[in-house]
Amino acid sequence: MKENVYTTDIDSARALILRIVKLTTAEPDKTFNIALSGGNTPALMFDLWAKEYKSSTPWERIHLYWVDERCVAPDDVDSNYGMTHRTLLERVPLRAENIFRIKGEEAPELEAERYSALVKRQVPEKDGLPQFDVVLLGAGYDGHTSSIFPGQEELLTTDKLYAVATQPVSGQQRIALTGRPIINAKHVFFLIAGKSKASVVKGIRESEDAGPAAYVAHHTTDVELFVDKSAATA
Repeated sequence: MKENVYTTDIDSARALILRIVKLTTAEPDKTFNIALSGGNTPALMFDLWAKEYKSSTPWERIHLYWVDERCVAPDDVDSNYGMTHRTLLERVPLRAENIFRIKGEEAPELEAERYSALVKRQVPEKDGLPQFDVVLLGAGYDGHTSSIFPGQEELLTTDKLYAVATQPVSGQQRIALTGRPIINAKHVFFLIAGKSKASVVKGIRESEDAGPAAYVAHHTTDVELFVDKSAATA
């Protein structure tokens, strides 16, 4: 695991964008399958991507998927797809046919099955599982990632590609990429910012058992943390 520490959240977001752009430009004949997460920190990253790196990104060779989605309509304020559309998708020349959203407005179990089948068809396999080129993750205050919350660790090892998870406080249902396909990705990048996440970063850094985010970080072959100084100091 590699930890990259930057002065501010903007600096860490820029560094992660450049890391992805470098990967995509290094293999000019390859299509890249990238799974995105939601949240405030990715929203900052997506805004910077559209503003500053629109012209240097080979959008025609990028297929976008989602790590997780709240079970709401795409125009709902809670929708991860909706946030990504506003901050990134409507501002860059990415073809509609290269965007594969989770339909949060559909019945959760059926949508998890549909999206699992879609990813299995679209994304090349390795070791019997789809292998995303990049999985972008965040981490919650409680150490959750991909809507896999503490107490729902069975989603880290299930045979399902996507499964229905439940936010333990609000009870909101979410559709989440499970642990095994995350760990199988070529590159897993965590983007984490803020002093309130310092204990989470410490747990990721030091313990396999600190929570779902730490579990993923310690079991993935190629994982990098992109964090600001506040999040890096526990």
